[in-house]
Amino acid sequence: MEETISLKELLETLKKRLVLIVSITVIAAIISGVVSYYFLTPIYQASTQILVNQKENKQSLYQTNEVQTNLQLINTYNVIITSPAILDIVSKELDLNMTAAQLKEKITVGSEKDSQVVNLSVQDPDAKAAAQIANKTAEVFKKEISNIMNVNNVSILAKADVSENPAPIKPRPLLNVAIAMIVGLMAGVGLAFLLEYFNNTIKNEQDVEKLLGLPILGIIATIDDQKMEESAARRAARNSQVRGENVGA
Repeated sequence: MEETISLKELLETLKKRLVLIVSITVIAAIISGVVSYYFLTPIYQASTQILVNQKENKQSLYQTNEVQTNLQLINTYNVIITSPAILDIVSKELDLNMTAAQLKEKITVGSEKDSQVVNLSVQDPDAKAAAQIANKTAEVFKKEISNIMNVNNVSILAKADVSENPAPIKPRPLLNVAIAMIVGLMAGVGLAFLLEYFNNTIKNEQDVEKLLGLPILGIIATIDDQKMEESAARRAARNSQVRGENVGA
């Protein structure tokens, strides 16, 4: 019985604070939409793929252990791609006026498990600039890696390009609005229960019973003033009619 009453009280609290909950949810969604569409800078991404092998050995066949060695060196190649030895040249040739550290923040390098293919991605507010940086980085790496390591078998599998209407990878306004609505709803519900918890006013006879610890013997019903006036008017009309009938008799 107590669980039913508790659930009823919870639902009553939500119903009473429904306007507050909906208002907070809507305000959060509007703020998120405005910030996402008008204040956050769109970021575009361009990607290229590089295949790196060790220096070819003509005296032996391409063996499994050579593949395993190449796979172990992938992490080394990933570090070299984002090193100043490569990025300083990229920045100079593209006239970016950026340091290697600043350029590194735009670049993400990785590879699939058990794969010799290196994925190079660049994020930038300008879609064309992102593609240029990705392609130039791959070209410089292909040219410079032979001087850094004993590698001369580098292939660029796919160049970064820009479509006619590129779509930014972030921000995602619809996703941001959806998240804001969920957060706003949770905040509204939490605030509703918090206000109800700190509300010490006596609202009904059950509150009186809990406060005083005494049983309730009776309650005074609430009477609407308008209904009282209507009832008094009907009684006055009946009394006037009765007096009229008595006079006529």
